[in-house]
Amino acid sequence: MAYDELLTNRVREALSEQPVVDEVKMFQGICFMVDDKMCVCVRDEGLLCRIGRQQAATELEKDNCRQMMHGNRVMKDFVYVDSENLQTAKDFDHWINLSLQFNKEAKPSKKKRN
Repeated sequence: MAYDELLTNRVREALSEQPVVDEVKMFQGICFMVDDKMCVCVRDEGLLCRIGRQQAATELEKDNCRQMMHGNRVMKDFVYVDSENLQTAKDFDHWINLSLQFNKEAKPSKKKRN
């Protein structure tokens, strides 16, 4: 599982003010769960951001991210943001803030029974 450690540390620092943050290995990277909901994931050299379908549609029109696909299925709440769109603090903060904003209204995933 390859992911950018520097980017991971930037996300940790950005989320340090959140009351409940857990790190979970998933989506071939490290996902940051805020309030038990997937918020943002560091994968390869970019981010997987959960920003909601309306915001995702807006951002996709700007051509600064790409839609997440799971097999043949479009995951409409999620977008991938490549490292070149995360270089400045302003750009990085934009994606973190969008993810945190949607996290407030996102529903937690269903817990699997053991």
